[in-house]
Amino acid sequence: MDDQFQLLFNKMKIEMQKQSNDLKESLTKNIMDRIDEKLTPIIKENEELKKKICNLENEIEYFRKEKRSNNVVIYGLEEREKSSLELFRIVKEIFKRDLNLPVEENEVNRLYRLGKNKVENKHKPVLLSFTNGWKKDQIIRNKKSLKDIFISEDYSKEVIEKRKALLPQLLEEKKKGNIAFLKYDKLVVKQPNTDKRKRELSTSPRSTSTTNPKKQQTIKSIKTNRTNAFDLMRTRSNSLTDFKTQ
Repeated sequence: MDDQFQLLFNKMKIEMQKQSNDLKESLTKNIMDRIDEKLTPIIKENEELKKKICNLENEIEYFRKEKRSNNVVIYGLEEREKSSLELFRIVKEIFKRDLNLPVEENEVNRLYRLGKNKVENKHKPVLLSFTNGWKKDQIIRNKKSLKDIFISEDYSKEVIEKRKALLPQLLEEKKKGNIAFLKYDKLVVKQPNTDKRKRELSTSPRSTSTTNPKKQQTIKSIKTNRTNAFDLMRTRSNSLTDFKTQ
C-alpha cells in the first residue's frame, strides 16, 4: 500500500508541476503580448521622432552652411589697423593690387578679426562676409594671385577637422597621379583621362584620295558624260546648219 501511495503521489507531483509550467508559460505569453501591444505605438512614435530629428539636423546644417556660403577667411594679414574701417581699406587695397578686383562698401556685410586672445608671432584671421556670392566666388577663384595673405572659405570646426584628417589621403592620391581635391568635407578622386585618340599618318587628307577608288571612278564617269553631252550638242548644231543651207 505504501508503494502504491508513493507512486500516486509522484504522479500527482509530476502532473502539478506540468500544470504549473503550462500556467507560467501562458501567463508570460499573455504578459508579453500585452507589453507588445503597449510598446508597438511607442516604438513607432519613437521611429517617427528619430526621422524628424534627423531632418531637423539636416536643415540646421544646411542653414549653417548657407550662412557661411558668402564668407571668406583671410590668414596672415598684419594687425596694424585701428578700426574696422581701416581694416576694410587695407583689404580693399590688397584685392585691387593683387587681383585687380574692386570691392565697395555696399558689397561687404561684415568684417572683423576672429579669436579673443592674440597668439605671439601670429596674426588673428579676418572674417569677410559679402552681401552676394559672385564677388566671393571671384576672390576664391583667383586667390592664388594673392601675395602676402592666404584666403579660404569659412568652414565650421567639424568640417575643418574632417578636412585635416583627409589631407594625408589627398596627398597620397596626388602621388599616384590621380586628380584629387577636397569638396567641403569629402575627398573627390578622379583618374586622369589617358585614352586620347591620336591621328595616324594614313588618315591624312592627301592619302584619302588614293584609298577611295570607287569615288575616283564615279568622278571620271561624270566627267566623260559631260564631254559626251557637249559633243552631242555640237553634232546637232552642225546638222541644223547643213539643213538650212540645203
